[in-house]
Amino acid sequence: MTTKGSLRKQVIIPMSKDNINAFMKNSSLHMANINSQLCNAKLEVLTNYICANPLGITIITSKACQQSDLLIIDQYIKNSNNVNALQVEEPHLPKSKSYLKIIGIPFYPHANSQECLTSSDIESILKQNHIFNNISLASRPRVIKVSPKSDMSIIWIDIWDIQSGSNAKMLINR
Repeated sequence: MTTKGSLRKQVIIPMSKDNINAFMKNSSLHMANINSQLCNAKLEVLTNYICANPLGITIITSKACQQSDLLIIDQYIKNSNNVNALQVEEPHLPKSKSYLKIIGIPFYPHANSQECLTSSDIESILKQNHIFNNISLASRPRVIKVSPKSDMSIIWIDIWDIQSGSNAKMLINR
């Protein structure tokens, strides 16, 4: 299923939790510096505010951003002193979300262990799998036990997609 994305006046920048915390401590300073760089490049877009979410930060802008605006924002964030650039993904505009269901996964992945599967486990597995190379998660994966007496789980993942759902179609039955 594909749902309509947010307003195009947002720039989504996925990054690690440590980077989010470090960046948000001085968000007003970062906003002023980004606006300064955008003005120096004679671009018409400005940042209105910055907010954090579990997967990164979102910069709300005065106008819809172009690729040149995204490049300036990306360079600023990756060159910030308190941000680890290796843990920052490329900024992108909002897209539609598609959700996928993965079935037949053991709820207790380790033999003879009562340690259940977590969303962090799923995220690390997805990052290692080549079919997810160009896929960005829209939220944390959700792990649900099929039934109280079952040892199987269902994994729900939300991914950023385009309106036609081409990213989801690429993953189905793989």
